[in-house]
Amino acid sequence: MTNNNKNQGKLIVFSAPSGSGKTTIVRHLLKQQDLHLEFSISVTSREKRGDEIDGKDYYYLSLKEFKNNIKSDAFLEWEEVYRDNFYGTLNSEVERIWAMGKHVIFDIDVSGGLRIKRKFPEQTLAIFVKPPSIDELKIRLKKRKTESEDKINMRVAKASAELATAPLFDCVIVNSDLDDALNEAYHKVDDFLNEQS
Repeated sequence: MTNNNKNQGKLIVFSAPSGSGKTTIVRHLLKQQDLHLEFSISVTSREKRGDEIDGKDYYYLSLKEFKNNIKSDAFLEWEEVYRDNFYGTLNSEVERIWAMGKHVIFDIDVSGGLRIKRKFPEQTLAIFVKPPSIDELKIRLKKRKTESEDKINMRVAKASAELATAPLFDCVIVNSDLDDALNEAYHKVDDFLNEQS
């Protein structure tokens, strides 16, 4: 996927350890009509959780289908986040949103976010959302009641490594107070979208 067109939209990447609040921030920004954002739906090979909907929360593919898409170079980025649990962004998803005249917003893992930033350095604003502490992160993950203790411990261990990547992002938002984090995110995105490219 190349970018020669001045009219193409921008890419807004939100990455964070699981439980930091990035999804809440992304959902808030999507409601702000003046930003002209559209959510990039990721593809995953994992099973649906709870009341997730195919084509809204994720596009769900079998492991085999996912690997076939890797072979055919259909992804802007992809990652094996946990063993046999792949996540990625299809080039066609970004093109679909740009064709609507909107900017793309991603709620994506750290390595995927950085990969997009490397491919489109000028067009991408990469924001890292940080929890106030690892302890607070663990409390938030437990409150969700969606995963086992083992899964939570796995996510917390992964979070430490992810936090080390924060300096590679354009900016970091510490989500200790949600209203402040939402406000800061809005202003950072708004300023970036209004920059002359």
